[in-house]
Amino acid sequence: MHSFGTRLNTVLTLAALILALLCTLTSLSDNFNNNNKPSSVKAHVEVLKVNRFRKQLSGNDEVSLTLNISVDLRSAFTWNTKQVFVFVAAEYETAKNSLNQISLWDHIIQDKDHAKFQTQITTKYLLIDQGSNLRGKNIKLVLHWYIMPKTGRTIENKMVMSDFRLPEAYT
Repeated sequence: MHSFGTRLNTVLTLAALILALLCTLTSLSDNFNNNNKPSSVKAHVEVLKVNRFRKQLSGNDEVSLTLNISVDLRSAFTWNTKQVFVFVAAEYETAKNSLNQISLWDHIIQDKDHAKFQTQITTKYLLIDQGSNLRGKNIKLVLHWYIMPKTGRTIENKMVMSDFRLPEAYT
């Protein structure tokens, strides 16, 4: 005869196994979802104005921008999506590094109803480079988004938006 503890352990182990199996199937079902591809996302990001371009007292370049951001990430939401983290990054090359990436703005989208928006903002984070490498530099704006599911792995995607050139002189 089995004790109450042994029976409870068997039931809880079976429940945990079934839960793990359901979570695995849920995660695998997102692999068949074509909405997570960058081609299904509609977005446009452009620089409207260079607000400030100066050299800090420490010798580093500092840039503040006004951006026009239009994003439609509704296709990224499925029944397994908890939230989507989206951010705009500035990418450029210097003599020291082949890729410099600086986040300028970010946002967390909690549901599909708020996944389509348009905004004009001053950058949330300043574009700061170590040294004076930004004068006349060509900067590429890239939209990144991370789809965070209720269960399963996080899906990462990005889309190159536009290029702009910083002025040769500080403002």
